[in-house]
Amino acid sequence: MSQAKRYTITAALPYANGPVHIGHLAGAYIPADVFARYQRLRKREVLFVCGSDEHGAAITIRAKKEGISPQQIIDKYHSLIENSFSQFGISFDIYHRTSAELHHQTSQEFFKTLHEKGVFVERESEQFFDEPHQQFLADRYITGTCPKCGHDAAYGDQCEKCGTSLSPTELINPKSTLSGEVPVLKKTKHWYLPMDQYQEWLKWWIVNEQRDSLKANVYGQCRSWLEQGLQERAMTRDLDWGVKVPLPNAEGKVLYVWLDAPIGYISATKAWALKHDKRWEDYWQKPDTELVHFIGKDNIVFHCIIFPIILKAHGKYILPKNVPANEFLNLEGNKISTSRNWAVWLHEYMQDFAGKNDVLRYVLLSIAPETKDSEFTWKDFQTRNNSELVATLGNFVNRTVVLTNKYFEGFVPPAGEFTNLENQVLSALSLQKQKIEQLIEHYKFRDALYELMEIARIGNKYLADTEPWKLFKQDPELVKTILNVALQISANLAILMQPFLPETAQKLAKMLNITGLLEWENAGKTALLKNPHQIGKEELLFSKIEDTEIEAQIAKLNASKKTNEAAHLVETAQNATLKPAKNTVTFDQFAGMDIRIATIKAAQKVPKTQKLLQITLDTGLDERTVVSGIAEFFEPESLVGKQVCFLANLAPRAIKGINSQGMILMAESPSGELHLLAPQTILPSGSVVG
Repeated sequence: MSQAKRYTITAALPYANGPVHIGHLAGAYIPADVFARYQRLRKREVLFVCGSDEHGAAITIRAKKEGISPQQIIDKYHSLIENSFSQFGISFDIYHRTSAELHHQTSQEFFKTLHEKGVFVERESEQFFDEPHQQFLADRYITGTCPKCGHDAAYGDQCEKCGTSLSPTELINPKSTLSGEVPVLKKTKHWYLPMDQYQEWLKWWIVNEQRDSLKANVYGQCRSWLEQGLQERAMTRDLDWGVKVPLPNAEGKVLYVWLDAPIGYISATKAWALKHDKRWEDYWQKPDTELVHFIGKDNIVFHCIIFPIILKAHGKYILPKNVPANEFLNLEGNKISTSRNWAVWLHEYMQDFAGKNDVLRYVLLSIAPETKDSEFTWKDFQTRNNSELVATLGNFVNRTVVLTNKYFEGFVPPAGEFTNLENQVLSALSLQKQKIEQLIEHYKFRDALYELMEIARIGNKYLADTEPWKLFKQDPELVKTILNVALQISANLAILMQPFLPETAQKLAKMLNITGLLEWENAGKTALLKNPHQIGKEELLFSKIEDTEIEAQIAKLNASKKTNEAAHLVETAQNATLKPAKNTVTFDQFAGMDIRIATIKAAQKVPKTQKLLQITLDTGLDERTVVSGIAEFFEPESLVGKQVCFLANLAPRAIKGINSQGMILMAESPSGELHLLAPQTILPSGSVVG
């Protein structure tokens, strides 16, 4: 068990250019909230901080697309994100924002301290410049092919497909997102963090002080970075949106967003401390404080490499005790994508499933990507709700409360003598409490939730084995004992589910009339409810989710998918380069071509080829065989019966041993796709085109 005097718990600052989705919740916010709630229940001092990350190029890109200012973008999404977290019950002590004056001041002071200590290396380098727009390009304004995985839409700072952190000059075929042109390299001055100078210290720190506590996926990524060798990294950018570099002759330059964003944790702490008359330094500079960062795996390098280096370089700050990063959550077979609207947005979920916040918490904790990527599907969401929350947890509590009200008017019955069965069931409560504590302390929240549900499974089995509803007439004294035990289990559930399902815990506590007994130290006790304590009326903890509700969500996703596919086709066409016009021909040359309408009678693939189809045409005068290189775009059977335009007087030639007697005319889109040319209405085969 941890012996820290206090905890500073941070959750990754969500980027204020869009809403929060379930991938964010599963990756960082729900695990962080479980941990914070648990530590508070253990009577430990906790500061749980977060806030909106409101700088960087992606916000300016979004602003340009929407035709509004960056300030309007961040105000819109900061409000939406903050309200979503609040309504969902994420228990931040403060939710701040990096556009706040206090944050700018804190970041600039931090930068100046490092500068005055000689930490940065000032140098001139070549960086990408967009000539049509006459500006240097921030990393997110550059896309290209990832050198690691070949993804052709990687950003200049990171490939979102494989998660590799990149520099813009590493991209293959880089392109400016502003103009679509190939950027040029141009000299500019920046301040670099010489991470290579901290390589040996960082390696020692991670191996000797972090290895036993870091999750395998986090340690593995850190080790990979260290084995590759750390390089200098620019801590400033040429951009007009962000925290200004607080040095003379630094006009037009701002702090690198991954320098100013982690400092957002510190500025948020300062804002909270000012409001509550506390010392912010206690949470960042005292050795008896444990600093824990909850993030997704794409942020590991920043929280385990870059941020610890700048904290160490500053000299007055504690280092993170743990960074329990999660992997990615996928959605219905595909990676979650905010740009493609392939996501389940938190604010929309709360509208569509009002009163079911804990259902989403439960499902996302059950499938949490703690060690590898996992997947959310709406069918699984429905199954876990109906089969686990309703049929197991809800069913046990409901039967217990209903029977107590039915047989004993809601009064907790006195227990008689316990048999081995009762002793075994009640002894499990203390054991389950210990398991849950150990698992939470080691950041294994999915397993901890399983052990919580094991208590409900034990309770359900106990009622199924004893069947008090059948025993009451024959042996009411025995039923008193059975329901007393079932009520003790229910009370323990109300206490132990608080970190995981806080709204349900309150609902159950109210039903059992034990709101004053929810101290964590009471968990595991077997006589929490004593006669003549009276419980309240039964109320369903969970309700079934119907097929129609799930079908509506799947339909919403599919509609989004179709919209995005259509938008992608439009974007591809807009970005594609049209082929230049060919040399002019005379009218007599054109008139010499005999173009006619024909009907396809049969089609088949040419053996041992990938692109060729052998097509039989009804020309009105005869049947002809034509070999056409269109197999990539059409299935043979889909062509039969269609009318096409074909060049009838093209000299025959042998293709793969087949005598081709003409050419089918096709239209080629800018993106290279082929489409049939056909009359708008059915015409007789052999009709002349001209």
